[in-house]
Amino acid sequence: VLAGYPVSSDDQEYVLVNNKCQCITVTSRFVPSKDNPDEEVLERNIRIIVPLKARENISDPLSPLRTTFVYRLSNLCKSCEPKEVEVGGAIYLAQSGNSCEDQQTCYTYDRNQCYTSPVPLLYHGEVREVPATLTPASCFAE
Repeated sequence: VLAGYPVSSDDQEYVLVNNKCQCITVTSRFVPSKDNPDEEVLERNIRIIVPLKARENISDPLSPLRTTFVYRLSNLCKSCEPKEVEVGGAIYLAQSGNSCEDQQTCYTYDRNQCYTSPVPLLYHGEVREVPATLTPASCFAE
């Protein structure tokens, strides 16, 4: 089963994974087979952008630069959002991920998530740590 959404309205390529947090996009499409042009085979393309200036702790601009990036396709493809599925005439909530409590490692800022970090603030001669929202603009929309 090919599940995903088309890259464009006239294209037969489907986006299976678009993970902004880890800068990876997985697409698939049917192409003519090299061995038998009358037959189509499923081609998958994995596009990974390695953010060269990523920090170990993205909320801390002073943390060291990240030098190790780990990509597990099984983790990227899991969907922790429950979806309604019809089985035998009844509707159930199901999710394809079974380890959804694990926090995802983020290599860059995810535009769908807000990040905060404690910032020292001098107030009446006393230094206090206050949380500061670092990104993105959508964090301020609520």
